Amino acid sequence: MINSIIVNGLTFDPYISAEQISAAVAKVADRINTDYAGREPLFICVLNGAYIFAADLYRRINLNSEITFVRLKSYEGTGTTGEVKMLFPISEPIEGRDIIVIEDIVDTGITMSGFKKLLKEQGARSIAVASFLFKPDSLQKTDAAPDYVGISIPTKFILGYGLDYDGLGRNLPEIYILSTK
Repeated sequence: MINSIIVNGLTFDPYISAEQISAAVAKVADRINTDYAGREPLFICVLNGAYIFAADLYRRINLNSEITFVRLKSYEGTGTTGEVKMLFPISEPIEGRDIIVIEDIVDTGITMSGFKKLLKEQGARSIAVASFLFKPDSLQKTDAAPDYVGISIPTKFILGYGLDYDGLGRNLPEIYILSTK
């Protein structure tokens, strides 16, 4: 049994086990392998949070493919700027390629919507989003709903498996939810 943990003074309770995470990753990989059979997609991992999901997912992909990384910024302080900036740009060519964006979590969709627009402007043939977690009740940009979802969750604060609280907790192999106790 996994116990509650304390991170920076906040208590988090066990929420999604490592076994559930592994099963969800396998489900997403199986769908992508089927949907992209015979194609050579470029996977783009959104740093920092998605790197653990990306590593687990990509090891299960049996397609000829490439993977690259990007860092995005669309928030200043606690609010969105309405514009997505690439802090760590993509060096691989996008034009004419099938793109699969790997994200740790999609909630409002503001950042993903802006990033998809940038990829379209660079000539991507197709763009799909594989998100480990999805908060459908938080989605504001309808064009940002992920095409592949590991697990849908309510609008609660979580950490672990790449997700952090003030930079801490990304290394946890399970996902924890902010305690309401």
